[in-house]
Amino acid sequence: MHLLVRWLLSAASLMIVAYFVPGFEVRGFLAALIAAAVIGLVNATLGLLVKVITFPLTIITLGLFLIVVNALMLRVAAMFVPGFNVSGWRPALIGAVLLSLVSWLLNWLTGEKRRERHEHY
Repeated sequence: MHLLVRWLLSAASLMIVAYFVPGFEVRGFLAALIAAAVIGLVNATLGLLVKVITFPLTIITLGLFLIVVNALMLRVAAMFVPGFNVSGWRPALIGAVLLSLVSWLLNWLTGEKRRERHEHY
C-alpha cells in the first residue's frame, strides 16, 4: 500500500513541478504515473551507477553535484516516456530541485514518512 501511495505522490509532484517550470512538461496524470515509475527505475539503476562514479565530485561540491545527477536522470527518463518532456538543462536543474522539495512536502503532509518511521520501531 505504501508503494502505491508513494507512486501517486511522485506523480502528483511531477504535475505540480510541470505547472511551475517552463520546459518541464507532463501531459496528463497517466503520463505522470508512467514518468514517476520510469524515474524510479532510472534512479535505481543508472542513477546509482552515476552516483557511485561521481562520488568524489559530490564530496568536493558538498553534495550539490547530486542536483546535476538528478537533473540528468530526469532528462534520461524523459527520453523514454511519451508525454513527459524536459527541454534543456535549466528546466532539468530547476525541476530536480523543485521535485525534491514538492515530494518531501507532499510526503510530510500525508504523513507517509512519519508512518513509515513508526512502523520500524
